[in-house]
Amino acid sequence: MWPKQLALACAVLLGLPARAEAQAGPLSVFAAASLKDAFTEAGVILARRRPGFAVRFNFAGSQQLVLQIVEGAEADVFAAADQRSMRAVAGKGLTDGAPATFARNRLVVITPRAASGRVDRLQDLARPGLKLVLAAEAVPVGGYSREVLRRLSGAAGFGADFAARARRNVVSEEENVKAVVAKVQLGEADAGIAYASDVTPAVRRVVRVISIPDAYNVIADYPIAVITGSRRRDDARAFVAFMLSAEGQRLLERNGLLGAAP
Repeated sequence: MWPKQLALACAVLLGLPARAEAQAGPLSVFAAASLKDAFTEAGVILARRRPGFAVRFNFAGSQQLVLQIVEGAEADVFAAADQRSMRAVAGKGLTDGAPATFARNRLVVITPRAASGRVDRLQDLARPGLKLVLAAEAVPVGGYSREVLRRLSGAAGFGADFAARARRNVVSEEENVKAVVAKVQLGEADAGIAYASDVTPAVRRVVRVISIPDAYNVIADYPIAVITGSRRRDDARAFVAFMLSAEGQRLLERNGLLGAAP
């Protein structure tokens, strides 16, 4: 079973549980770490509109959330940063209905402002001695990052061995994208690859962003689904519906993500 105290440590609690669902506790939303800002805002909005609505978030790498759900964690909604993670849950019959893509994201390279000159262009990621931090390959953003490096190896001016040279510079592999951003913010790495949505205004004060051309970038699809056996099914469906609505899509875009439509 999912330890209750660990669930509480990972949670953000908003509002109070509805009288009719007091025994069920707050809505439990398991979401990719890159959704923290957007989903926290969505939870506040819904708590104001739905009497008794309460939500508890568990933000982590999608691969960690899959393991928790499959092992029996009490989740009502799952939002992943890749289709593979959602398939791992849906394939075991743990989603109530077909998952829906509700958001997309793109990658950027970030580098500390204090280390100006170390990384000025994408080619610098393969320069000997550079300290590069990525998410672990099993983490969605980690897999996407390696795919970007592979694609750049076929671009003019990079060299066919660019990806291999860049991977040799990896000094740390993190469990989620927030940890990658933190390492770069603290100056523990010369560069990192993260989602564009994770470069918030606060982060931009201490990092510089190097864009990745669309031809070589990866657009991540984010699926969402209600979990089978949810004890707050009405609230779970309302949360999913809000994220798919025009208002929810605008909220995602305010937080640096892309809407579901290409």
